[in-house]
Amino acid sequence: MLFSFVVGCTNMQAQTDSLIFSTTHEIREVVVTGTRNATDVRHLPMTVTVISRDKLTEQNQVNVLPTVMQQVPGLFVTGRSMMGYGVSTGAAGGINMRGITGGSGQLLVLIDGHPQYQGVYGHPISDSYQTLMADRVEVLRGPASVLYGSNAMGGVMNIVTRAMHHDGVKTNLNVGAGSYGTVQAEASNQVRSGKLSTTVAAQYARTDNHRPRMGFEQYGGYFKVGYDFSAHWKAYFDANVTHFNASYPGTTSKPMFEANQWITRGVVSAALENHYDNTSGAISVYSNFGRHKIDDGTTDPASPTVRYFRSQDALTGVSWYQSARLFEGNRLTVGVDYQHIYGKAFYTSKATGEVLDTPNKQSGRSNRDEVAGYVDFRQDLLQWLTIDAGLRVDHHNITGTELIPQAGIVLRPMATGEIKAMASKGFRNPTMREMFLYPPSNTDLEPERLWNYELSWRHSPELSSGYFEYGLNLFYIKGDNMIQTMPVDGKPRNVNTGEIENHGLELEATWHYDNHWSFNSNHSFLHMENKVLAAPEYKGYIGANYRCGRWMANVGMQYIDGLYTSVGEEETKENFSLLSAAVTFKATNAVRLWVRGENLLAEKYEINLGYPMPRATFMAGVNVEF
Repeated sequence: MLFSFVVGCTNMQAQTDSLIFSTTHEIREVVVTGTRNATDVRHLPMTVTVISRDKLTEQNQVNVLPTVMQQVPGLFVTGRSMMGYGVSTGAAGGINMRGITGGSGQLLVLIDGHPQYQGVYGHPISDSYQTLMADRVEVLRGPASVLYGSNAMGGVMNIVTRAMHHDGVKTNLNVGAGSYGTVQAEASNQVRSGKLSTTVAAQYARTDNHRPRMGFEQYGGYFKVGYDFSAHWKAYFDANVTHFNASYPGTTSKPMFEANQWITRGVVSAALENHYDNTSGAISVYSNFGRHKIDDGTTDPASPTVRYFRSQDALTGVSWYQSARLFEGNRLTVGVDYQHIYGKAFYTSKATGEVLDTPNKQSGRSNRDEVAGYVDFRQDLLQWLTIDAGLRVDHHNITGTELIPQAGIVLRPMATGEIKAMASKGFRNPTMREMFLYPPSNTDLEPERLWNYELSWRHSPELSSGYFEYGLNLFYIKGDNMIQTMPVDGKPRNVNTGEIENHGLELEATWHYDNHWSFNSNHSFLHMENKVLAAPEYKGYIGANYRCGRWMANVGMQYIDGLYTSVGEEETKENFSLLSAAVTFKATNAVRLWVRGENLLAEKYEINLGYPMPRATFMAGVNVEF
């Protein structure tokens, strides 16, 4: 292990650690993603993993995804560099869950329950999920389409944003630098005075990365203001925006030149919430927006491209739900969602800026409207039994009406353990690109559909000291109508022809040994009848955390086996081990010094075919909080 620090911890530090330790279990038990309102996870039939802000920030990562991939079994994120995922050809940042990829919008990312995806391409932009705005991340494994609709067929990742809960002022500055000219800086300020609270945060990051023509630069900001009208009613408004400039170097066998991207993504939202003893709910409005300018580049620097690809994306939505306890042990949630999804894709001349002909339908424009109503009913029949059933009716102005049911049961044979069984349907409406853009487009496409069945066991055995929890999850996924590009009458065409049949096992465990040591581990095994890219057959992680006096350290090992980087006749698989470590020293009450290292074994590996990942990299910095 990496730890050899000064022994001898102060009583004050031990008391602080004890307080943190004693509240850990309570905090982890309450989630909002699986049911819209705060609920004890032991009464929910679905599997939810919660990653706290302490865990998200302990390695000083600017993006939440590296930490989420370590902590969630069955979830894998593609990468191609030290920093920056990018978009378009050769991009990384695809989020895969149980062999179902978020690159095509099959896994939904939420911010405070609001869907985050493009109007034209319908998939998330991974560089916009910055740690600066996250209070915690909740990941629901398996379909969540009853509550969240299209794109939640493989699961959801919900980023719950930061807020100031106690009167006072808190300011944080974090600056670091490291390998390949990498620099990161973040500043945040939180204020609460009586009923009014604000959070303001800004971030900057840049790197040259480990290959020529692979530079990345990013600016980001987040703002949130909340007001408590009373003990029962409160409102908030927030906004976040990310802009990044990225260069695409091509594969090692086919280098690219002048392949550059200028991307801006953002969202604004406002919500009014109510909280009573027997009922709670909210109405919110949100708007996602994006501006994308891409130079596809060239393999011959003497023959540069003459046009830019551009797209303007937007998704505006209204969401209302109300949850009520009608009688003892009951919880009924009803809701209505409306989304207006629109965008424009086109080319412009580099020389003149004029709009060029674009190979699409409806002149590069399309508007989609989606309205849905849902109901979720949960009932504790006995102290040891909970049943849950839900139904969503979702109407899309092009693909029609879809019914999405789910049902589950929770058995609690003991106070410290529960058995869960769940059957749920997931679906995804085709994107604008698949229906209208480029020659393979097809306006007759239908939604993708799948069914997920899972059985899980979770247990927190009582210990004389410390805290231990473990879980086991079995799942089976069967889907059809998957959209694929196939030859039709000698021409490529998007058609509903693909199938999914996956099954697997997920394991996870957390052990807080004492006030100084804690350990966590997770493992996932996946079998796919139809192989897909970026879905490892095995993913395992084991991590250890140590606190003593002014020192805090964590070390983690992740092992990936059976990762497909190419499928078909030229099938290619990768396996590799990644060792990471981070150390923080509390120099004063306000100043912390930190250092982290990644891929410390200097493994040679690829996640995207033709894009070798960097060997060992290091970052160091200072964190000031007052």
